[in-house]
Amino acid sequence: MAKVAFLGLGVMGYPMAGHLKSAGHDVTVYNRTGAKAEAWSAEHGGGHAATPGKAAAGCDFVMSCVGNDDDLRSVCLGDDGAFSGMAEGSVFVDHTTVSAKVTRELYEAAAERGIAFIDAPISGGQAGAENGALSVMCGGDQAVFDKVAPVIDAYAKMCRLIGDSGAGQMTKMCNQIAIAGLVQGLSEALHFAEKSGLDGRAVVEVISQGAAGSWQMSNRYETMIDDEFDHGFAVDWMRKDLGICLDTGDEVGASLPVTALVDQFYKDVQKLGGGRWDTSSLIKRLRAMG
Repeated sequence: MAKVAFLGLGVMGYPMAGHLKSAGHDVTVYNRTGAKAEAWSAEHGGGHAATPGKAAAGCDFVMSCVGNDDDLRSVCLGDDGAFSGMAEGSVFVDHTTVSAKVTRELYEAAAERGIAFIDAPISGGQAGAENGALSVMCGGDQAVFDKVAPVIDAYAKMCRLIGDSGAGQMTKMCNQIAIAGLVQGLSEALHFAEKSGLDGRAVVEVISQGAAGSWQMSNRYETMIDDEFDHGFAVDWMRKDLGICLDTGDEVGASLPVTALVDQFYKDVQKLGGGRWDTSSLIKRLRAMG
Protein backbone atom coordinates (compact mmCIF):
# COMPACT_ATOMS: atom_id res chain seq x y z
CA MET A 1 0.00 0.00 0.00
CA ALA A 2 1.23 3.49 -0.83
CA LYS A 3 1.12 7.00 0.56
CA VAL A 4 -0.96 8.97 -1.96
CA ALA A 5 -2.17 12.54 -2.40
CA PHE A 6 -5.20 13.39 -4.54
CA LEU A 7 -5.61 16.97 -5.81
CA GLY A 8 -9.05 18.02 -7.01
CA LEU A 9 -12.30 16.66 -5.63
CA GLY A 10 -14.84 17.33 -8.33
CA VAL A 11 -17.43 14.83 -9.54
CA MET A 12 -14.62 12.59 -10.77
CA GLY A 13 -11.87 13.17 -8.22
CA TYR A 14 -14.01 12.81 -5.10
CA PRO A 15 -14.99 9.16 -5.75
CA MET A 16 -11.60 8.30 -7.27
CA ALA A 17 -9.85 9.38 -4.08
CA GLY A 18 -12.40 7.35 -2.14
CA HIS A 19 -11.52 4.22 -4.10
CA LEU A 20 -7.84 4.73 -3.25
CA LYS A 21 -8.68 4.92 0.44
CA SER A 22 -10.92 1.86 0.21
CA ALA A 23 -8.07 -0.04 -1.44
CA GLY A 24 -6.00 0.54 1.68
CA HIS A 25 -3.78 3.40 0.59
CA ASP A 26 -2.84 6.23 2.95
CA VAL A 27 -4.62 9.14 1.23
CA THR A 28 -4.37 12.90 1.78
CA VAL A 29 -6.57 15.17 -0.34
CA TYR A 30 -6.47 18.78 -1.45
CA ASN A 31 -9.24 20.83 -3.00
CA ARG A 32 -9.32 24.51 -3.91
CA THR A 33 -12.51 24.79 -1.84
CA GLY A 34 -11.31 23.50 1.50
CA ALA A 35 -14.75 22.51 2.76
CA LYS A 36 -14.91 19.81 0.07
CA ALA A 37 -11.63 18.32 1.29
CA GLU A 38 -12.88 18.38 4.88
CA ALA A 39 -16.10 16.65 3.81
CA TRP A 40 -14.14 13.97 1.98
CA SER A 41 -11.95 13.34 5.04
CA ALA A 42 -14.99 13.10 7.27
CA GLU A 43 -16.57 10.56 4.92
CA HIS A 44 -13.54 8.43 4.09
CA GLY A 45 -11.21 8.94 7.03
CA GLY A 46 -8.18 10.17 5.09
CA GLY A 47 -6.29 13.39 5.70
CA HIS A 48 -6.61 16.77 4.01
CA ALA A 49 -4.17 19.61 3.48
CA ALA A 50 -4.37 23.34 2.85
CA THR A 51 -2.06 23.40 -0.21
CA PRO A 52 -1.04 20.96 -2.95
CA GLY A 53 2.53 21.04 -1.65
CA LYS A 54 1.50 20.05 1.86
CA ALA A 55 -0.76 17.28 0.54
CA ALA A 56 2.06 15.92 -1.61
CA ALA A 57 4.75 16.02 1.08
CA GLY A 58 6.19 12.56 1.66
CA CYS A 59 3.88 10.85 -0.82
CA ASP A 60 4.87 8.08 -3.19
CA PHE A 61 2.22 9.10 -5.70
CA VAL A 62 0.33 12.33 -6.31
CA MET A 63 -2.82 12.19 -8.44
CA SER A 64 -4.61 15.24 -9.86
CA CYS A 65 -7.97 15.76 -11.52
CA VAL A 66 -8.56 19.48 -11.96
CA GLY A 67 -10.07 21.71 -14.65
CA ASN A 68 -7.72 22.86 -17.39
CA ASP A 69 -4.12 23.69 -18.32
CA ASP A 70 -3.88 26.67 -15.99
CA ASP A 71 -5.42 24.75 -13.08
CA LEU A 72 -2.91 21.96 -13.58
CA ARG A 73 0.04 24.36 -13.66
CA SER A 74 -1.21 26.01 -10.47
CA VAL A 75 -1.39 22.76 -8.48
CA CYS A 76 2.01 21.60 -9.75
CA LEU A 77 4.21 24.68 -9.74
CA GLY A 78 5.13 27.50 -7.37
CA ASP A 79 6.00 27.59 -3.69
CA ASP A 80 2.74 25.86 -2.71
CA GLY A 81 2.58 23.51 -5.71
CA ALA A 82 2.76 19.76 -5.47
CA PHE A 83 6.24 19.56 -7.01
CA SER A 84 7.61 21.62 -4.11
CA GLY A 85 6.56 18.94 -1.64
CA MET A 86 7.44 15.82 -3.64
CA ALA A 87 10.60 13.81 -3.03
CA GLU A 88 12.90 12.48 -5.72
CA GLY A 89 11.61 9.20 -7.10
CA SER A 90 7.95 10.00 -6.43
CA VAL A 91 5.38 10.03 -9.25
CA PHE A 92 2.85 12.66 -10.32
CA VAL A 93 -0.16 11.25 -12.21
CA ASP A 94 -2.45 13.71 -13.97
CA HIS A 95 -6.00 12.57 -14.74
CA THR A 96 -7.12 15.99 -16.05
CA THR A 97 -7.96 16.39 -19.73
CA VAL A 98 -5.46 19.03 -20.83
CA SER A 99 -3.27 19.82 -23.82
CA ALA A 100 -0.34 17.59 -24.69
CA LYS A 101 1.73 20.79 -24.65
CA VAL A 102 1.24 21.44 -20.93
CA THR A 103 1.70 17.74 -20.22
CA ARG A 104 5.13 17.69 -21.87
CA GLU A 105 6.03 20.97 -20.19
CA LEU A 106 5.27 19.56 -16.75
CA TYR A 107 6.94 16.24 -17.58
CA GLU A 108 10.16 18.18 -18.15
CA ALA A 109 9.67 20.37 -15.07
CA ALA A 110 9.13 17.28 -12.95
CA ALA A 111 12.19 15.54 -14.39
CA GLU A 112 14.36 18.49 -13.38
CA ARG A 113 13.33 17.77 -9.78
CA GLY A 114 13.83 14.02 -10.05
CA ILE A 115 10.06 13.44 -10.15
CA ALA A 116 8.31 11.19 -12.66
CA PHE A 117 5.20 12.39 -14.51
CA ILE A 118 2.47 10.32 -16.16
CA ASP A 119 -0.40 11.83 -18.14
CA ALA A 120 -3.41 9.63 -17.53
CA PRO A 121 -6.69 11.19 -18.72
CA ILE A 122 -9.82 9.19 -18.04
CA SER A 123 -13.06 8.19 -19.73
CA GLY A 124 -16.20 6.69 -18.27
CA GLY A 125 -17.95 9.69 -16.76
CA GLN A 126 -19.18 10.25 -13.25
CA ALA A 127 -20.69 6.77 -13.11
CA GLY A 128 -17.36 5.24 -14.08
CA ALA A 129 -15.60 7.18 -11.34
CA GLU A 130 -18.18 6.21 -8.72
CA ASN A 131 -18.12 2.54 -9.74
CA GLY A 132 -14.33 2.35 -10.05
CA ALA A 133 -14.64 1.42 -13.72
CA LEU A 134 -12.77 4.11 -15.62
CA SER A 135 -10.71 3.72 -18.78
CA VAL A 136 -7.30 5.30 -18.23
CA MET A 137 -5.05 6.17 -21.18
CA CYS A 138 -1.46 6.93 -20.23
CA GLY A 139 1.65 8.60 -21.59
CA GLY A 140 5.11 8.44 -20.07
CA ASP A 141 7.93 6.04 -19.27
CA GLN A 142 7.28 2.29 -19.11
CA ALA A 143 9.06 1.73 -15.78
CA VAL A 144 7.09 4.54 -14.13
CA PHE A 145 3.82 3.26 -15.56
CA ASP A 146 4.55 -0.22 -14.24
CA LYS A 147 5.02 1.29 -10.79
CA VAL A 148 1.81 3.34 -10.76
CA ALA A 149 -0.59 1.01 -12.62
CA PRO A 150 -1.43 -1.08 -9.51
CA VAL A 151 -2.44 2.13 -7.70
CA ILE A 152 -4.58 3.39 -10.59
CA ASP A 153 -6.24 -0.02 -10.60
CA ALA A 154 -8.30 1.10 -7.59
CA TYR A 155 -10.63 3.02 -9.92
CA ALA A 156 -9.90 1.58 -13.38
CA LYS A 157 -11.40 -1.19 -15.47
CA MET A 158 -8.77 -0.52 -18.16
CA CYS A 159 -5.38 1.18 -17.81
CA ARG A 160 -2.89 1.16 -20.66
CA LEU A 161 0.33 2.95 -21.57
CA ILE A 162 -0.09 4.30 -25.11
CA GLY A 163 3.32 5.90 -25.62
CA ASP A 164 5.66 8.65 -24.49
CA SER A 165 4.66 11.76 -22.53
CA GLY A 166 1.56 13.35 -24.07
CA ALA A 167 0.32 10.13 -25.69
CA GLY A 168 -2.38 9.74 -23.04
CA GLN A 169 -3.74 13.20 -23.78
CA MET A 170 -3.62 12.61 -27.53
CA THR A 171 -5.62 9.40 -27.00
CA LYS A 172 -8.18 11.29 -24.91
CA MET A 173 -8.57 13.67 -27.84
CA CYS A 174 -9.41 10.67 -30.03
CA ASN A 175 -12.01 9.71 -27.42
CA GLN A 176 -13.65 13.14 -27.44
CA ILE A 177 -13.59 13.37 -31.24
CA ALA A 178 -15.41 10.03 -31.46
CA ILE A 179 -17.96 10.98 -28.79
CA ALA A 180 -18.83 14.28 -30.47
CA GLY A 181 -19.90 12.57 -33.67
CA LEU A 182 -21.69 9.75 -31.86
CA VAL A 183 -23.81 12.05 -29.71
CA GLN A 184 -24.80 14.21 -32.68
CA GLY A 185 -25.76 11.11 -34.67
CA LEU A 186 -27.82 9.74 -31.77
CA SER A 187 -29.50 13.12 -31.29
CA GLU A 188 -30.49 13.29 -34.93
CA ALA A 189 -31.81 9.71 -34.88
CA LEU A 190 -33.99 10.32 -31.81
CA HIS A 191 -35.16 13.68 -33.18
CA PHE A 192 -36.07 12.00 -36.48
CA ALA A 193 -38.01 9.32 -34.58
CA GLU A 194 -39.93 11.98 -32.63
CA LYS A 195 -40.81 13.93 -35.77
CA SER A 196 -41.92 10.71 -37.49
CA GLY A 197 -44.27 9.75 -34.65
CA LEU A 198 -42.24 6.70 -33.64
CA ASP A 199 -41.78 5.35 -30.13
CA GLY A 200 -38.17 6.31 -29.43
CA ARG A 201 -37.72 3.64 -26.79
CA ALA A 202 -38.93 0.92 -29.14
CA VAL A 203 -36.66 2.25 -31.88
CA VAL A 204 -33.59 2.14 -29.63
CA GLU A 205 -34.48 -1.30 -28.33
CA VAL A 206 -34.11 -2.56 -31.87
CA ILE A 207 -31.28 -0.49 -33.35
CA SER A 208 -29.09 -0.71 -30.23
CA GLN A 209 -28.67 -4.43 -30.90
CA GLY A 210 -27.20 -3.79 -34.35
CA ALA A 211 -24.43 -1.75 -35.89
CA ALA A 212 -25.82 1.54 -34.52
CA GLY A 213 -25.34 0.51 -30.90
CA SER A 214 -22.97 2.50 -28.67
CA TRP A 215 -22.30 3.40 -25.04
CA GLN A 216 -24.02 6.74 -25.64
CA MET A 217 -27.12 5.01 -26.96
CA SER A 218 -27.29 2.52 -24.09
CA ASN A 219 -26.69 5.05 -21.34
CA ARG A 220 -28.23 8.29 -22.58
CA TYR A 221 -31.20 7.59 -24.86
CA GLU A 222 -33.84 7.50 -22.10
CA THR A 223 -32.80 10.80 -20.51
CA MET A 224 -32.56 12.36 -23.98
CA ILE A 225 -36.10 11.25 -24.77
CA ASP A 226 -37.26 12.59 -21.39
CA ASP A 227 -35.50 15.95 -22.00
CA GLU A 228 -33.26 15.52 -18.92
CA PHE A 229 -29.66 16.67 -19.18
CA ASP A 230 -28.09 16.61 -15.72
CA HIS A 231 -26.52 13.15 -15.92
CA GLY A 232 -22.92 13.59 -16.92
CA PHE A 233 -20.10 15.58 -18.48
CA ALA A 234 -21.04 19.24 -18.97
CA VAL A 235 -21.19 21.05 -22.30
CA ASP A 236 -18.80 23.75 -21.03
CA TRP A 237 -16.15 21.10 -20.35
CA MET A 238 -16.80 19.36 -23.67
CA ARG A 239 -16.20 22.60 -25.54
CA LYS A 240 -12.92 23.00 -23.63
CA ASP A 241 -11.91 19.51 -24.72
CA LEU A 242 -13.00 19.97 -28.33
CA GLY A 243 -11.06 23.22 -28.47
CA ILE A 244 -7.94 21.27 -27.50
CA CYS A 245 -8.74 18.68 -30.18
CA LEU A 246 -9.20 21.30 -32.91
CA ASP A 247 -6.05 23.22 -31.96
CA THR A 248 -4.02 20.01 -31.92
CA GLY A 249 -5.58 18.91 -35.19
CA ASP A 250 -4.24 22.08 -36.78
CA GLU A 251 -0.81 21.40 -35.29
CA VAL A 252 -0.57 17.83 -36.57
CA GLY A 253 -2.37 18.40 -39.87
CA ALA A 254 -5.48 16.34 -39.09
CA SER A 255 -8.79 17.32 -40.71
CA LEU A 256 -11.65 17.29 -38.17
CA PRO A 257 -14.71 18.69 -39.99
CA VAL A 258 -17.37 16.87 -37.94
CA THR A 259 -15.66 17.80 -34.66
CA ALA A 260 -15.56 21.46 -35.70
CA LEU A 261 -19.25 21.36 -36.64
CA VAL A 262 -20.36 19.67 -33.42
CA ASP A 263 -18.28 22.15 -31.40
CA GLN A 264 -20.39 24.93 -32.93
CA PHE A 265 -23.56 22.98 -32.13
CA TYR A 266 -22.44 22.86 -28.49
CA LYS A 267 -21.92 26.62 -28.70
CA ASP A 268 -25.58 26.87 -29.69
CA VAL A 269 -26.50 24.77 -26.63
CA GLN A 270 -24.55 27.21 -24.45
CA LYS A 271 -26.57 30.05 -25.95
CA LEU A 272 -29.72 28.18 -24.88
CA GLY A 273 -28.41 28.33 -21.31
CA GLY A 274 -27.15 24.77 -21.36
CA GLY A 275 -23.51 25.18 -20.44
CA ARG A 276 -23.96 22.88 -17.46
CA TRP A 277 -26.23 20.41 -19.24
CA ASP A 278 -24.60 17.11 -20.12
CA THR A 279 -23.28 16.45 -23.60
CA SER A 280 -26.38 14.55 -24.72
CA SER A 281 -28.18 17.93 -24.79
CA LEU A 282 -27.33 18.26 -28.48
CA ILE A 283 -30.88 16.97 -29.05
CA LYS A 284 -32.17 20.02 -27.16
CA ARG A 285 -30.72 22.20 -29.92
CA LEU A 286 -32.60 20.22 -32.57
CA ARG A 287 -35.86 20.52 -30.64
CA ALA A 288 -35.34 24.26 -30.26
CA MET A 289 -34.99 24.52 -34.04
CA GLY A 290 -38.49 23.05 -34.42
